[in-house]
Amino acid sequence: MNYTVITGASSGIGYETALAFAARGKNLIIVARRLEKLEELKSAVLNVNPNLNVVIRTSDLSDTKQAYALYNNLKEYQIETWINNAGLGEASLVADQNLDKVETMLRVNIETLTILSTLYARDYADVEGTQLINVSSALGYAIAVGSVAYSASKYYVSAFTEGLAKELELKGAKLKAKVLAPAITETEFVKKSIGAEDFDYKANMPKYHTAKQMAGFMVELHDSNEVVGIVDQNYDFNLRGQIYPIISEF
Repeated sequence: MNYTVITGASSGIGYETALAFAARGKNLIIVARRLEKLEELKSAVLNVNPNLNVVIRTSDLSDTKQAYALYNNLKEYQIETWINNAGLGEASLVADQNLDKVETMLRVNIETLTILSTLYARDYADVEGTQLINVSSALGYAIAVGSVAYSASKYYVSAFTEGLAKELELKGAKLKAKVLAPAITETEFVKKSIGAEDFDYKANMPKYHTAKQMAGFMVELHDSNEVVGIVDQNYDFNLRGQIYPIISEF
């Protein structure tokens, strides 16, 4: 029995991605901090397909020890696709940053993503049909003044994942590594980044995608042979090859 792991599954893109994969008959392992939200998602998934197996795991991925524990706890399962969707944001000028918030963001966006990606690549590099999808951002390919630390963290995600994809290709591995790079998406993410729980997307954003639309893009990327799925400045979704230049040392 194969499973798809989705971190950050309690809301937004992760939540809708779980429903999208459930509609395709995929058994799920859903991960987040909020147990009640995961239980709600499990019920929603089983409404889509009552024959699926849905495994809940609570984990605070700002604690790298919990990231290791999560992975080790899942070794009994055969994991077909691992989606690192969990991420945090920070929207402020560098000099005005809340450094506690930034440190937590860097642990989730960079450290934990690197740990989980590395462990999965070690175990599944030679398993046919496996995929690692890391969620970056359009700001992982362009710097946004006022969100420089966040942009930099997503530059890491993009560069790390594209580099891993090339390493796997050069080794002839069966595992595929891919990057999803959303632009502004209607989720809790922006609200938490700017500290505005009542943020109105329709009133403040000329363009954005819904979480359900982004989950659809995730599925498109999964089904493609491309490495990057990115939302451009016109808010069109594009599948394409690697963006960063590659210098091979092999």
